[in-house]
Amino acid sequence: MFRMVSHVWQLVSDTPLPLATFGVMDRVGIEQALSDAEESLLRDSEVDLGKLGFWKAVNAVKQQPGLIAEFGDRIGRIDREAFERWALLKIPAGAGTVLMIIGTLIGLFLIGWAYQLSFFRQALALLMGTAILLVTTHGPAHLVVGSAQGMKFTHWFIASLRRPTPGVKVDYGTYLKVPAAKRAWMHASGAITTKLIPFVALGAGWAMKAPGWAMATLGVVAIGQIITDIAWSTKAADWMKFRREMSLSKS
Repeated sequence: MFRMVSHVWQLVSDTPLPLATFGVMDRVGIEQALSDAEESLLRDSEVDLGKLGFWKAVNAVKQQPGLIAEFGDRIGRIDREAFERWALLKIPAGAGTVLMIIGTLIGLFLIGWAYQLSFFRQALALLMGTAILLVTTHGPAHLVVGSAQGMKFTHWFIASLRRPTPGVKVDYGTYLKVPAAKRAWMHASGAITTKLIPFVALGAGWAMKAPGWAMATLGVVAIGQIITDIAWSTKAADWMKFRREMSLSKS
């Protein structure tokens, strides 16, 4: 288990994304890409910011921090407008945070209640509580770490039916104003929290002497989380974003 965790960390810390990944764009190119995005948002019902060069422009601004004051708020407005269109379901950040807190308390209650139960009911309460915590603690970790560093968050959302896990939307204008290394740790916070939950649940299960099959299930979940990080997250999710921002911080 320890070797698997070490392998994930080596992937995300020792293999930063090469700067060529971000592309090269000068100030004129940035202005053009942002203008194209704004015009498309006014004209079209569906907008693919990637095809319009918007994200290349964003990464170019990140590589030239002196441009953040000029373009940061504008980038934030474009990103926000696009988000309003692609998110399947969204609610204001305050209301969503309250729901996540309530969900977390329910998960903790179920795990605590499991100590009073036995056999199948104990295992069921432990596993249900763990499952709820896996859903309700990931986004809040991003929100807490990001807010502490000066970022603002606008919504909680569900991206699509294929991705039903709730996410929290950062205001990209405030995100850009935070140093890249701190942006990196905001991304990492959710992944780290999600990896810790099954191990904490295993500790709780050991203390309450939960049934062996429940402990085995938690072990599978813990290992599965690490395998997911190695196979996917380092390439397309939180750990990829961590690598990206750390690369920028070191450039």
